[in-house]
Amino acid sequence: LTVLNAGRRYLKAEDLSGKVFVTSGLGGMSGAQAKAAVIAGCVGIIAEVDEEALLKRHKQGWLMEISNNLDHCIARLRDARKKKIALSLGYHGNVVDLWERLVHELDTTGELLVDLGSDQTSCHNPFNGGYYPVQLGFEEAKQLLSTNPGKFRTLVQESLKRQVAAINRLADKGMFFWDYGNAFLLEAQRAGADVEKRGANKTEFRYPSYVQHIMG
Repeated sequence: LTVLNAGRRYLKAEDLSGKVFVTSGLGGMSGAQAKAAVIAGCVGIIAEVDEEALLKRHKQGWLMEISNNLDHCIARLRDARKKKIALSLGYHGNVVDLWERLVHELDTTGELLVDLGSDQTSCHNPFNGGYYPVQLGFEEAKQLLSTNPGKFRTLVQESLKRQVAAINRLADKGMFFWDYGNAFLLEAQRAGADVEKRGANKTEFRYPSYVQHIMG
C-alpha cells in the first residue's frame, strides 16, 4: 500500500511498471519492501549490508535476485525498467554507495534512474547496529562498534550526511523520497545533513513521512 500510494501521490500513476523504487533494509519489517515492489509491479532495488538477511528473503521468495556488484545492479535496473518487468533485486552492500552511484549515472549520462526512494534502516537505533556506515564493511563496522563506539557514531553521522546529499541531488531532478517513520530524517538532521524544509521551522523536513503523507 505504501509503494502503490507513493506512486499515486507522487507520480500520479496507478501503473508502476517501468518505475524504479530504491530503498534499504531487508531485516525485520523492512523485509517486506522487496515483495511490495513486485506486487506493485515496479523495479525495486533494496540495499542490505547483512548477507544473512538477504539470503533469508531470497529463500522466502520475497527477493528475486541478489548481487554485490553495483555495475550489475545498474545494468539489471536499466533492463527491467526498459522492459517494464517487475523485479526485486537485493544489493549486498551499503545503500550510500547505491545512492551515490545513481548520482554518478545522473551526472555522466543525464539519466535519472530512480522514481521513488525511501529508507528502512533502524535509524531509531543508529549507533548500536541499526545503521551501518558506508566507510566500513559490515564485519569491520561490527568490530568497531564493540571496540570504539564513539568512532562508530562519528562514522554513522558522516555516512548519513553523504546519504542525504545524494538523495537531495536526485530529488532535485524529480525523484520522490519519503521517510518510513524510522527516524532517518531526524538522525540525519542531528548529524548535520541538509534535510530542513526551506522557509519552515526547524522541526519540519524537506521530505514527508509516509504516516501522514501516504497512508493518511
